[in-house]
Amino acid sequence: MKPTQKIKILFVFAVSTLFASNVQAQEKTETPNYDQGFRLGVGLNAGYATQDPYKLALGADARLQYDLSKIYSLTLTTGYTNLFVSKADTFPGQVEGKDLGIIPVKAGFKAFVWKDQFYLMGEAGAAFAVSNVDNTRDKTSLLLSPSIGYATKYIDISVNYTHYNHFDRIDSNGSIGRGVGQVGVRLAYGFKL
Repeated sequence: MKPTQKIKILFVFAVSTLFASNVQAQEKTETPNYDQGFRLGVGLNAGYATQDPYKLALGADARLQYDLSKIYSLTLTTGYTNLFVSKADTFPGQVEGKDLGIIPVKAGFKAFVWKDQFYLMGEAGAAFAVSNVDNTRDKTSLLLSPSIGYATKYIDISVNYTHYNHFDRIDSNGSIGRGVGQVGVRLAYGFKL
């Protein structure tokens, strides 16, 4: 046999072996179709604001989730969050600080990364100031929120950071700056629709 014929035979053998092992792997790892669908979660949030004059953050939300697969989901979340001001911290020219009430509207992407229970999620959207709007130059802000969490069939617990890009804060030198953040914990109850 010529060397080129040996190479051709070896190549055909290698391709057929790969094809056969690929077929076996597919047979072993095939899973039934995942039931795509909607879920609704209702949650409570508590946290700490990272910029003055705000201290505590409390809120509630509703999250609609569409499961693309067992691992990936799309989310749409809204609710109400209140950033509380301590009496000692005020904006320059104010007699007393006022709380900031916010309605967030955000879309997100959730990916389960370990055992179909631990997940990473990123959300982006807008935050609308509905109380104390005289205290902020903008009534609407860009909102960015990464989170990490644990979910079961009904319970969802997550830790998140939320940044409101256009809301006012007090800088360390006493001047007014832009951008308020909060670190929080969300506890939610969810169910399939």
